[in-house]
Formats: sequence, C-alpha cells, structure tokens
Amino acid sequence: MKKFIFCVFTTFLVGQEQPQYIDGVAAVIEEHIVLKSDLAQMVNMTAVQNGLDPSKDPGSFLRLQGSVLQSMVDQKILLEMAEVDSIFVEEKEVDQNLEQQVQMLVAQAGSEKRAVEILGQSLSDFRREFWYDMRDRLISEKYQQQLLNSINVTRGDVVEFYKTYRDSLPPIPTRVKVRHLLIPISPSESSKNKSVSLLDSIKEQVLGGADFGLLASEHSQDPGSKNSGGSLGWVTRGSLVKSFETAAFTADIGEVVGPVETSFGFHLLETMAKQGEKIKVRHILSIPEKTMDDNKKAFDFATKLKQDSIKTVEDFKIAVKRHTFDETTRKIGGDLGWIDPTNYSIPEIGQAINIIGMDSCSAPINSSLGFHLLWFEGIKKGGRPNTTDHWPDIEAMALNKKKMDWYRDWIERARNRFFIQIMEG
Repeated sequence: MKKFIFCVFTTFLVGQEQPQYIDGVAAVIEEHIVLKSDLAQMVNMTAVQNGLDPSKDPGSFLRLQGSVLQSMVDQKILLEMAEVDSIFVEEKEVDQNLEQQVQMLVAQAGSEKRAVEILGQSLSDFRREFWYDMRDRLISEKYQQQLLNSINVTRGDVVEFYKTYRDSLPPIPTRVKVRHLLIPISPSESSKNKSVSLLDSIKEQVLGGADFGLLASEHSQDPGSKNSGGSLGWVTRGSLVKSFETAAFTADIGEVVGPVETSFGFHLLETMAKQGEKIKVRHILSIPEKTMDDNKKAFDFATKLKQDSIKTVEDFKIAVKRHTFDETTRKIGGDLGWIDPTNYSIPEIGQAINIIGMDSCSAPINSSLGFHLLWFEGIKKGGRPNTTDHWPDIEAMALNKKKMDWYRDWIERARNRFFIQIMEG
C-alpha cells in the first residue's frame, strides 16, 4: 500500500517536572495504532535509560521523542510481518523480560523513587500497562532476528570491509581464557544462629501486629528493597533463588514465612499476592556476620585443594565439579571463556591475570564472592585490528555492518508497503 505521512510529531509540553500530554492517537500503521500515552511511556523509559532529564534538556528530549516514535512505527511494521509468519512468544518470557526491564530502569535511575518520578507512574502501573508493549517488542525482535539469521559474509566480504574501514576500527582488547573454582566464605554456626534469632524476634513482632514494611526498613540488609518496605514487587517463577522461591510460591497470601536460608543469608518473607506464575513478595534479609576465622578457613581450604589435588587442567576440572559453588560453570569445568581482564565483572580475576602463570593453578584470589582458584589457559593479542591476529573479530564486525545495512534497506522498503499516518498533536 501507499505510505501516507500526515504530520511529523506528536505535541508534548516540556519544561515541567514531568512531560504532560493529552491522550490520543500518535500514529496509525494499517490496523495498529500508537497511542500518545504509549509513546510518552516509551519516551520516558528511554530517557531513564539514557540518563536524560527532560526538564534540564528539553531539546534532546524532543529529538528523542521523534526517534522513539519512528522506532515504534517500525515495530508495528515488524508485527504486521510477524503475524503473517505466525511468530509468537510465551507469556512467561514476556513476564521475565518485563521484570528485567523494571529492575534495569530502577538501577539506571538510581532508585525506585527516582524511576517513578521520571516515568510519571508507579512501577506497578508501568508493569501492567507495558506488558503488551513488551510482548510486541519480543515478537518483533524475534521476527527481526529470524530475518537477519539468513545474512552471512564471505571471506571476500571481510577482506573488503577491512580494507575500507581499517583506519577507523576500534582497538581490540587483549583477551585471556580462564577457568575458576569458587570457594565462598561461610559464616560460623553461631553467626547464623544470631541471624535466625533476630528474624524469629521480628516474626513474633509481625504476628503480634507490627508493620512488616516498617520493620524491613529498619532491619533488612537488602539495600535494593529495604527502603520500599522490603518489597521485591511482582516476580516470576524461575527468577528467584530456589529455596526462597519455593517458600514464597507455597506460602498462603499474607502468611509470614521463615527464616529461610539462601546463599544471600536468611530471609523472613511474606507473599502479598499471586497471579498465575507471578507473585508479589516482600522480605527482610539478615546476613550472618563473617569473621576473620571464617575467612581463614575458606582460604586454607582453597590453598590445600590447590596443593594436594590440582596439577593439570584435568585435575582442575575434576576439582570444579566436586567443590565449586558457581553452579553456572560447574558442568563446564569452571570455564569463563575469553574475557577482557581490564573490563571483567569480577575485577579481582582480571587483575590476577598479571600475576599468575600459564597452565597452572593460581593461589587463592579473594573477591566479594569468596576465594577463586584460577587456571589461565590462553591469550589472544590485542591492539589495532589486523587480519592475522583478529580475523574472528573483524569477521564479526563485517557481519554486523552487513546486517545493519540490509535491515535499513529492508525496513525502508517495508514502510512503503503499508499505510502509515503520523498524527498532529
């Protein structure tokens, strides 16, 4: 169908503490519509992600509004195409991605309160209203990925890409292949008992009529939830540590359960509402104190394990299977893959690379997670990209550019196939 553009932008009033809008239709794409309220929600969310304050930079906010609207129109086009190919996503996948989105927004805003201020609505309202947008986003992304999976590059494509862009390609970081075995620092039984006694006391107060939220604000050691009365909001099955999740999903609504032990400490919890595979839960966390003796026990155990049992990489893999507390790498011999030591999520591991030898077990390396034994298996040179040392990296960059170019052309052609009307304020 012929593409029809009526006007370019929806009108927002910027310069107040929150953007103000009057609801209505921002755009029409075939049988799909983009509401002004949905556009405002998406713009506000993107502003949070980009650290943009509309009241301080209204010009950037208006430019952001235009680009977000175009993205939403393109998403509706993808949805039209995906519907033909019967692309769909499970509700559980939508729930999980929505919760991740909420947690990311809170982290980027700096606090739940600030996220609410910028979004202009409560997080519970955001979850409810954004659920269908998240579903549509996942469907369109799935369809887009399906399209791009057919794109590949030949050796000639990579060589030509390198010749064209070699002077502007970013430097490649030096990367190392590392395995690790994690020994946590476990608190003593007496320290655990103190946490249990504290939570038992708090539980008695709650059962006696005290306010759970106030006690969470006073006593909980979970910095992410204590200021909101211990609330974790709506969470989906599979997103929590197992013992906590089992207790929370089996508890009756309003029942105070615990203390429940997890790898984080001990929890008192209350399930406030249930909806299918989702629950609304709040908790009070008590973390048992760890002493120097606890630290020494973990260090001594890791040292003895290295000295007595680990001489080869095969020994290391066996020790990982038997002793590591990192369940994500237990079955793969502790393999962390090829990492950039200057930008790794556990900085102590990256820093240790400079002081441990190749193909040997390191001494215990201390981090916030406990003590790590490391096995350094290999190194890939960094520096200015060249086809000898960095062929896979250059190939990946060439493929990414080819996909971007292909998709840009594809979406431009697709826009001309559909009726599109962007409404005036």
